Amino acid sequence: MICLRRGAASAGLALLLAAAGCREARTIRVCADPNNLPFSNEAREGFENRLAALLAEDRGARLEYTWWAQRRGFVRHTLQAGRCDVVMGVPSGFGLTRTSRPYYRSSYVFAARRDRVSPLASFDDPRLRDLKIGVQMIGDDFANTPPAHALAARGLVGNVIGFPVYGDYAKPAPLSAIVSALDRGDVDVALIWGPAAGYFARTARHPLGLTPVTSDAGSPSLPFVFDMAMGVRHDDAALQDELDDFIGRRRADIDRILDEHGVPRVEGR
Repeated sequence: MICLRRGAASAGLALLLAAAGCREARTIRVCADPNNLPFSNEAREGFENRLAALLAEDRGARLEYTWWAQRRGFVRHTLQAGRCDVVMGVPSGFGLTRTSRPYYRSSYVFAARRDRVSPLASFDDPRLRDLKIGVQMIGDDFANTPPAHALAARGLVGNVIGFPVYGDYAKPAPLSAIVSALDRGDVDVALIWGPAAGYFARTARHPLGLTPVTSDAGSPSLPFVFDMAMGVRHDDAALQDELDDFIGRRRADIDRILDEHGVPRVEGR
C-alpha cells in the first residue's frame, strides 16, 4: 500500500487510508557527530549509526540525523535545542540527559604493540618509567582524563605524549591518531578509551595488545569503567521507556554490532 504524505490527499481519502491502517512513517531524530569514528560519521559507518538504524528498523520508523561536532555545547545545541531526540552514546547517569538502561560497559585500555611491549595491566608497572606513554587528553594540562590523573600521581608526566581526545577534526577519523602513533612506534604504550582502541587496532599494521584498565589501586575513586547508554531530554520518559525496551529485546543484535566494530567490553554491564 502506498501512503501519501500528510496534506497530499483529500480529507475523504485521508479517512479511507486511516481506516485501512495506513499512516505516515514516524521519524526518529538522532543527534550525532559527522566525523567521530568508531562512534559515528556522516557516511553512517560507526557503531552508533548502526545502532540507530537498528532502532529505526525495530520501531518501523525513518531515521533522520542532526550533525554537530561533539564538543562542548553539543547537547545544548542539539538535543536540548529540540533539533533531535536521542544521543546514541552517553555515560549512564549523564547529567545533561535522561539516560536509558546501559547497552555496553567498556573501559580504558593499555594498548601496546605485541612485538615491542608485553602486556601492562597496572599503573605501578616499573616499565612505565622508561616508556613513552600516549594519553588521550581533553585540555593541555595532562591531568583531565582518568589515565592522565593516575600517571600524574606517579610523577610520570614527563613520559607522556598527549593526544587531544577530539583529534584533528580536519582529518577523517580524528580519534585514530593515538593508535597510529602506537603502530608507528612514536609511543611505546598508550592509554585509550576502549571503543576507539578496539576499532582502530583492527587495521593497524602491527598486532596490538589491549588490556582493560578497570581500576587504580593508588586512586580507587578514579573511574576507568563506564556503562554506556542512550540519552534523551529529561522530560521524555516515553522515549526512554522505548529505548529500554529496545535494548532489552535486541541485546543479541546490539552485541553483534559492537563485536563487528571491535568494541571491548568488561563484565558487569
